[in-house]
Amino acid sequence: MPTSEFDLIYRYFSSLGAGPAVDLSVGDDCAILRLQPGERLATSVDTMVEGVHFTGDMFPEDTGFRAVSVAASDLAAMGARPIGMTVALTLPEADEFWINAFSQGLAQAVSGYRLPLVGGDTTRGPLTITVQVLGALPAGLALRREGARPGDAVYVSGTLGDAAAALAFLQDQWQPEPEAAEYLLQRYHRPQARIDLGQQLLGKATSAIDISDGLLADAGHIAAASGVALHIDPDAIPLSTALQSHAERDTILHWALAGGDDYELCFTLPPGEPAPTGCSRIGQVQAGQGVHTGLGGDLPTGFQHFS
Repeated sequence: MPTSEFDLIYRYFSSLGAGPAVDLSVGDDCAILRLQPGERLATSVDTMVEGVHFTGDMFPEDTGFRAVSVAASDLAAMGARPIGMTVALTLPEADEFWINAFSQGLAQAVSGYRLPLVGGDTTRGPLTITVQVLGALPAGLALRREGARPGDAVYVSGTLGDAAAALAFLQDQWQPEPEAAEYLLQRYHRPQARIDLGQQLLGKATSAIDISDGLLADAGHIAAASGVALHIDPDAIPLSTALQSHAERDTILHWALAGGDDYELCFTLPPGEPAPTGCSRIGQVQAGQGVHTGLGGDLPTGFQHFS
């Protein structure tokens, strides 16, 4: 007898729905979540399509973890506290080996981000994963793209360009040493949404965004929303040792500026405001518009689906 949609949900996902903000989880027509007094709801949704956002040979555990991280990164960029998520899963077939492994990756993300799975849907079609995340924000507080002011400093968390370098390796465009390759692949397959950092920045950062489409593209969103110019020093961009093992500086900078998929945070702080540990100052906000690096030639603008 074919496995039903409800059997799959019960068997692999029903145990992932417990959380302090969850009154009712998987198994009814709607989940019921609880906000604390003085909080507002923040929500975002991301879709991953096989062949566009991940390769068909990616381990299902990594696919599950990555899908949640990509969506949770939007909560981090707003400074929101995670309270729950839903997952819509479109499958070409009911492959229980794949679903079981995928659910393990989800479970690791649920635990790591304190983000219970409170609902979702399964259907048949090309492999597609849609994750909607729900978070809580204190009334009157949120990190936004607008708000950067001339004189603010521009920061990023972590290191940039690692995911783009890993993708180049997967596409046989370069061959790093095994240790470097392992590090870069971990950064691509298992990005870490900066949830704790986002909450640390509430009430301190004047603007913020997560780096999904590349530093230039995403910093450009801050510049446009805030009506300012962001001047970035390419030599100040933090780079991992693994990335710097590539022989060509221009390629390294291209990946760091436009590669995307690192899911670090780019944010601005007013003068005198210290940056959290693990963040690097890469530039300054000035009057004007756009993003400026001082580099000549045509600069890449980041990933666009319909370019």
